[in-house]
Amino acid sequence: MDQFDDYGRESNATDFEEKAKNTRASGSTSFALHDYGLRTEIAYGSKDYAGKPIDYHMAETMNNVRKWHTRTRIFSPQQRRLSNVLTKINETCSAMSLPKLLVETAAMLYRNFESNYEAKGKSISCMAAATIFLACKKCSVVRSLDEIVEATGLTDQDRSNVKLASKYYRLMVMEMGVFTEQATAVPTSQQSTHTPAVALAIDQYISKLANMAKIDTKVERLAIDIAHKTNDHLLADGKAPNGLAAAYIYLASILLDVNILQRDVSSLSGVTEVTIRNRCKDILTSFKMTVTVRAQVRQARS
Repeated sequence: MDQFDDYGRESNATDFEEKAKNTRASGSTSFALHDYGLRTEIAYGSKDYAGKPIDYHMAETMNNVRKWHTRTRIFSPQQRRLSNVLTKINETCSAMSLPKLLVETAAMLYRNFESNYEAKGKSISCMAAATIFLACKKCSVVRSLDEIVEATGLTDQDRSNVKLASKYYRLMVMEMGVFTEQATAVPTSQQSTHTPAVALAIDQYISKLANMAKIDTKVERLAIDIAHKTNDHLLADGKAPNGLAAAYIYLASILLDVNILQRDVSSLSGVTEVTIRNRCKDILTSFKMTVTVRAQVRQARS
C-alpha cells in the first residue's frame, strides 16, 4: 500500500487563485508536438521574479539565451522535419476546425511513418495533408483531399499538389498497412453482420451534401435508404464517394418531386454534372427500382 500510485487530485480548490497556487509545473503530453510538450520555455519580460526591472545588459543576455535555447531543441534534420510537419498538421487542423482526437491520430501516424520509413525529400505541406486525410479515414471524419490541401495554404491551380498528396497517401497506406490491419482485426463471422465501411462513408457524404445544400430531411433519408439497398453491389469500386452521394441525392429528389438542379449538387459535391448523370445511370442499370404510390383519402368536413 505504501507504493500504490494515487492518480487523484492533489488538492480541492474552490477558486482559480487557489488552484493556481497548488498546481504542479508539469502539464499533459501531446503527440502533436515534436518534443511531446515536455519543454521549458523562457518567458519574455523585463522584470525578475521579485518584480524588479532588470538592466539592459541582463536583458540582452536573456534574449541570447532564449534564442539558443530555441535552436538547441531541434538538433538533427530529422527532428527539424518532424517539427515542421507536426506544425503544419496543427495549423491545418486548426484552420479546418478538426477535433483534437484527429490531430493526435495524425501526429501518431506520421511518427510511425517517420520512424520506420524514409520521409526525406518529401513536401512538408503535401505530407501533412496526406497524413490528415488518412487520420480522417480512421476517425470517420468526412473531408476531401482537395479541402485539406487548400487548407494547408497551397494555391497552385494545376492540381499538382493534390496529386502529390494523394501519392503520399497511397504510399502511407501501402507501406504501413493501416486499413489492412483494421480489416483483419474483425473476425470473418462478424463481418457479415456489420454494415460495410463503404456504406458508412456514403452515408456521411450524403449527410454532408444535404447539410451544405440545405435539402429537406426526407430527401436525405430516402437517399441513405437507396444507398443501403445498393451497398451489396460493386458499384462503388473505383468511384468517387462524393459523386455517388450526389447521384443518390438527385435520384431521391426526383422520386419525392423536389426541385433540385444538377448544377447546384455538382458545385457542392465537387464533381461535374456528367459524373452525376453517369452515376445515376449506373445505379438504374444495375438495380431494379420499384415505386409504390399510396393513395391519400381525404375526409369531407361536415
